[in-house]
Amino acid sequence: MSKDPKELVRPEYWNSRYTTETEDPAAHEWFRTFEKLRPFLERNLPPVDDDPRILQLGCGLSTLTYDLYNIGYHNQCSIDFSPVAIDFMKSKYDSIESLGWRVMDVRKMEFADAEFDCAIDKGTLDAMLHGSLWDPEPEVKANVNAYVSEVERVLKPGGRWLYITYRQPHFMRPLLQRSGWTMTVEALQDDAASFEYFAWVMVKHPSPP
Repeated sequence: MSKDPKELVRPEYWNSRYTTETEDPAAHEWFRTFEKLRPFLERNLPPVDDDPRILQLGCGLSTLTYDLYNIGYHNQCSIDFSPVAIDFMKSKYDSIESLGWRVMDVRKMEFADAEFDCAIDKGTLDAMLHGSLWDPEPEVKANVNAYVSEVERVLKPGGRWLYITYRQPHFMRPLLQRSGWTMTVEALQDDAASFEYFAWVMVKHPSPP
């Protein structure tokens, strides 16, 4: 990882890292594998039969998009601000036409309002966090606010944002809170000796009648 956490919000850092590490995709499966997350995802993803449009936020080299494709979620778009990552994933999964891969910054997305039924983040928001979270630095607040507001914008009414983090809920709640959605969080832990992660579900309020 970078010696300076502030570098994690810059695509140049990730371009350099992915250029040297694409031979080991397992090294980029941040914050639990698909199989460990699968029970949480299956409880909270829209039904497969609804053919929901899913947005993968900061996909990197994670296999999560493909893992969800294999259980029936074919309508997905995965974005990352690293062209190296997106080029690698496009090449790796070029035979699957229903999976879209786009170079895009999660803080300024190029999608229409209310375009997605569900959005998933596994490590992207955490890369924006550095310094003390008791009193976040202005750059942290600005990056997080831009990102969270964009996620709220691109979700359909009733849509869900699923966010996996290792950060304690009392730090994350004020950063995630929006008047436009409800929030719940659960702890993800395999056993008493394992590292604890937290899974947030933000549900966008339905449009008024």
